[in-house]
Amino acid sequence: MASQLGLGCMGMSEFYGATDNEASLKTLHRAFELGANFWDTADAYGPHLNEKLVGKALKGIREEITLATKFGIVRDPANPQARALSGKPAYVQSACEASLERLDTEVIDLYYLHRVDPATPIEETVGAMAKLVQQGKIRAIGLSEVSAATLRKAHAVHPISALQSEYSLWTRDPEGEILDTCRELEIAFVAYSPLGRGFLTGQFKKFEDLEENDYRRFSPRFQGANFQKNLGLVDKVNELAAQKGCTASQLALAWVLAQGEHIFPIPGTKKINYLEENIGSLNVSLSRSELKEIDAFFPKDAAAGLRYPEQMMASINR
Repeated sequence: MASQLGLGCMGMSEFYGATDNEASLKTLHRAFELGANFWDTADAYGPHLNEKLVGKALKGIREEITLATKFGIVRDPANPQARALSGKPAYVQSACEASLERLDTEVIDLYYLHRVDPATPIEETVGAMAKLVQQGKIRAIGLSEVSAATLRKAHAVHPISALQSEYSLWTRDPEGEILDTCRELEIAFVAYSPLGRGFLTGQFKKFEDLEENDYRRFSPRFQGANFQKNLGLVDKVNELAAQKGCTASQLALAWVLAQGEHIFPIPGTKKINYLEENIGSLNVSLSRSELKEIDAFFPKDAAAGLRYPEQMMASINR
């Protein structure tokens, strides 16, 4: 049984500044101790390094963890800046077998298509994933960043267990058709970046707070006038959090959790103190009036800037 609040592992190996495998392993083990047993990784993170790290952390506790990983974003460790997409059936099989080896496990609990391959019909990709279920290599099929129409097509081939897409106070794109379709088809919705890539925590006060090798320096929402406008929104989150006696992070996560029982946020962190703070959000409840107040100062589309650089926006909501 997956915990309602999971753990996103991406930043432990890439994208968010310096990495520390030993510290990340301690964080993973602490997550297990605290009951956060829904871990999310992908072959693209590192690339490949994050699955190997998670595989180490799984030793001795594998049966007690709900393990999710992804395929479909093809990266070459020798040239990690290059990216391609593949949902071709042969690639589905080989990618899964490679992930099983890196994770040092016999089965993946939830296997996602990371991004839709426009050159391969979704029915073919999901059909190949269904064969992995039959082979006992995966237990359930997930999709990431797909439209409601694609989700329905895929679900007609084989039941889809989870849809993972970005969802937070500053990214409310799934509201409406996508979340409604998940409810209708009884598909879990896994919310990645529920803290707005860390912005909603309030820890960033200026662009220079980001490390030199932090990819968020290229994110439109962290740049120029967008940064300042978004900072004003976070100030209001901080104010309400202070009134409730919780942190901005806990308030932001509590808001996501309040959107439905079928929603599973997976905040990412590599530090134990942030992990413990995030788990504390499970003890924060928001009243109807508080939810209305949040909607008033942080309505849909309030955040300034695209959520990804423009060239990456083409691969989402397909």
